[in-house]
Amino acid sequence: MRIPPVLMYHSVSSSTAPDPHRVRVAPRRLDAHLRLLRRLGLRGVSLGELVASQDRGTADGLVGLTFDDGYADFLAHAMPVLARHGMGATLYVVAGRLGGHNAWDDGPRLDLVGADDVRAVAAAGLEIGSHTLSHVPLAGATPDVLRHEVEGSRKALEDLLQAEVRGFCYPWGIFDEAAADAVREAGYDHACVTGDYLPGDRWTLPRAYVAPGDTALHLMAKLTRHHLRMRGAGAEAA
Repeated sequence: MRIPPVLMYHSVSSSTAPDPHRVRVAPRRLDAHLRLLRRLGLRGVSLGELVASQDRGTADGLVGLTFDDGYADFLAHAMPVLARHGMGATLYVVAGRLGGHNAWDDGPRLDLVGADDVRAVAAAGLEIGSHTLSHVPLAGATPDVLRHEVEGSRKALEDLLQAEVRGFCYPWGIFDEAAADAVREAGYDHACVTGDYLPGDRWTLPRAYVAPGDTALHLMAKLTRHHLRMRGAGAEAA
């Protein structure tokens, strides 16, 4: 599926604490990234809006903005920046760890959004997507684990929001054919990975990781590389 660039963020915080997993982008840097998009005549949107626009043939000028893991700092630091620039985004939350912390990493511990936070993000018009129940790798997982993590997380979030949850994100961006099949069969409309361009269908959409130190020039390079790789992936698929 040919699709405009999708950027992948995680935590947004001004903290100077150790960040060994390189998940933290400062609010001022996110602001600079969104200002660049505006200067280029681009608008950041949720992945759901991006896919729907691509289906309609109206995706020109859009860029997907996604935030993985559901860190609690999203509300205080990312949402005001997004609102200031009039842009949307998708927040992928780990449905079985709401109000907890990132236990899948070996430290430091970061707080995750709670149930009320998830409702507040959705009420603000941003998309909530599933990032499984417990952030386990899905490649090589058994059918029972896939069903539990993929279907279970969607049901939990839909019960919480009383609304359909259409988007999914594979933990660590890792997937295999069985995982992608499980996501499709669970009824998700779209799903995203990290950096892969093939098969690049609706349930394995590629994204560009945004690092803590990425400047506007780095972002420009990611946008350019996406267009080149999409062209190359399209040629290979043909």
